[in-house]
Amino acid sequence: MKPIGLYIHIPFCNGKCPYCDFYSAAPDDKTVKAYVEMVCEKITAENRIYDTVYFGGGTPSLIGSQNIAKILSCVNRTPDCEVTLECNPSDTGAVNSAFDFELVAKSGVNRISMGLQSANDAERKALGRRGGCDDVERAIARAKKAGISNISLDLMLGVPNQTAESLKKSIEFCKNSGAKHVSAYILKIEEGTPFHKIKNSLILPDEDETCDLYLLAVSELEKAGFCQYEISNFSQKGYESRHNLKYWRCEEYLGIGAAAHSFADGRRFYYERSTADFINGAMPVDDGEGGSEEEYIMLALRLTEGLIFEEYEKWFGKKISDLIIAKAKMLEKHGLVKVTDRNISITPNGFLVSNSIISEFIV
Repeated sequence: MKPIGLYIHIPFCNGKCPYCDFYSAAPDDKTVKAYVEMVCEKITAENRIYDTVYFGGGTPSLIGSQNIAKILSCVNRTPDCEVTLECNPSDTGAVNSAFDFELVAKSGVNRISMGLQSANDAERKALGRRGGCDDVERAIARAKKAGISNISLDLMLGVPNQTAESLKKSIEFCKNSGAKHVSAYILKIEEGTPFHKIKNSLILPDEDETCDLYLLAVSELEKAGFCQYEISNFSQKGYESRHNLKYWRCEEYLGIGAAAHSFADGRRFYYERSTADFINGAMPVDDGEGGSEEEYIMLALRLTEGLIFEEYEKWFGKKISDLIIAKAKMLEKHGLVKVTDRNISITPNGFLVSNSIISEFIV
């Protein structure tokens, strides 16, 4: 059986950030215990082998190191399996934190993803983040002490009161922290979030300023040793997220937990956004076939390696159409796309309008 990826959604949060629209719920000991037991039951029933595991949320570290270890004891993994755990530094980096990095490291966690968002505490506060950069520093130090050196930090671009100088300082923080990977996301005001309700009063960079901040991030991260490999993801060589690359390369993965999505055995399916339903044994909802040509092209073009012609031919048994190449060459004249004999890829400037560009190729 070929190994696939495993995504485990832990929906629990102590408080929802004002920009977040991910599914989450307030935890209590009884619910967390029942949820962890159902996650273990679902994983065991699947009887698959995994070469990447990703704990996402919510706040996965909130369920405690013992529960993380319990879940991982049920996961049949390859020897080189990448196991990522998302951590909230205000919980795992707090002075009195009880989170045991050594235990999760012994259980198999070898990669940590933390929400820095900004190295400017005023910007963090504006984003509703608890704690400060000192918590991030302590959490990183504790992870490294436990032997987990593969650290990824999240940055946000276009946040309230952000400037080019404050962004540079955040990137400098990432470099000095010893992080191997940085995810840099442009703030998007989603409907139904607290930020959406007060959007007219938020002091945000305008569209042009936000674009400039994105391009600045691409440039400064590269100077700091983080090469861009996806629209929002940058890493030192060899430290790309193997799990997330499965999404963008249309490879298979199983999602376990409330609101978790899967692509396995040629089908896409998902669990409803309900912790109670998941705990009660609800089955995932079928979402149709996966891996179509349109989907493959859309996902491949998120990567800086782009749409590789040879790989496309292996998947679909035919060459990329002349029409797609002709459209790409037209966009190349505007500096939005690069076309070679090997591939079509989107430039950093093109990534700013990637949805429009990709729609040109899949209509």
